[in-house]
Amino acid sequence: MRSFLAYFILTIIFIAPINAQQIFNRTLKLMGSRFDITVVAENRQQGDQYIDWAVAEIKRIEKIISSWDPKSETSKINRNAGIKPVKVSKELFDLIKRSKIISDLTEGAFDISYASMDKIWKFDGSMKKMPSPEAIKKSVEKVGYRNIILDKKNQTVFFKKKGMKIGFGAIGKGYAADKAKKMLISKGVKAGIINASGDMNTWGTKPDGKPWTIAITNPMNKKKAFGVFELKENAVVTSGNYEKYVIFDGVRYTHIINPKTGYPATGLLSATVFAPKAELADALATSIFVMGKDIGIDLINQIPNVECLVVDDKGHVFTSKNINIKNQKYEN
Repeated sequence: MRSFLAYFILTIIFIAPINAQQIFNRTLKLMGSRFDITVVAENRQQGDQYIDWAVAEIKRIEKIISSWDPKSETSKINRNAGIKPVKVSKELFDLIKRSKIISDLTEGAFDISYASMDKIWKFDGSMKKMPSPEAIKKSVEKVGYRNIILDKKNQTVFFKKKGMKIGFGAIGKGYAADKAKKMLISKGVKAGIINASGDMNTWGTKPDGKPWTIAITNPMNKKKAFGVFELKENAVVTSGNYEKYVIFDGVRYTHIINPKTGYPATGLLSATVFAPKAELADALATSIFVMGKDIGIDLINQIPNVECLVVDDKGHVFTSKNINIKNQKYEN
């Protein structure tokens, strides 16, 4: 549900180290997406070891939550939809439980059961007209997080309807970033960034003691930025529709689909969320797109330690109440 190129909204600003600690970085493809893993270490050998640990953890997560791997726990749940409950690991059970809580919080704007939608929307240039109302209605028949039944005592997951499926496209990379960060901290890695295609989590500081900083770039003109933000033990995620979309009758339809209606979200170019964890920021960034600017920002204003920055389809910038940036308009 997220544009791969949302990664490019977030530009990491590095400053050369002034002591023995150095910054080491590796870019690679994991979970079908671009990952940039950055660590602070004393030398290249140590830095490579840290990054290898993070890669192993991310691959471990993928084996659990992938809906494409027939051997994963998630695939097993999907195969047994409407048939029988499936016992799963506590890790996956808890992730699904948190996902349902976010679904309640966003009144269904976020819903991991979106994966059961038919692929009626195409954003590769091949779609020349709107899908029919009948096709759109049919696509959401098996979507509905309330039909995901969790049995805490037996640690099982059951879908009420045959054909239901869950997918973690709107939360999985953020979760992987969080887990990789937690694992590295447990091993004594003092600072770094896990950037999962724009789902970014940080900890510690740069070698010179200054905080990590990001510049949020104009999605209409990537050479310009309107804000630089410090990240201190924090995560930031951006969802955008400026790369994957179609236009019919003058209306732009994004690749981010409303799971309740089957129609793409409209009205926004990007939504950036700052939160303590990338998992939460990931889910909320997608939710804001579906809910719209006003309802989305109002929701964020009610959640402690979470802030957002939203750009509408006219290029105007709006923020939650605790971000100090003037309302402005992007220039092309």
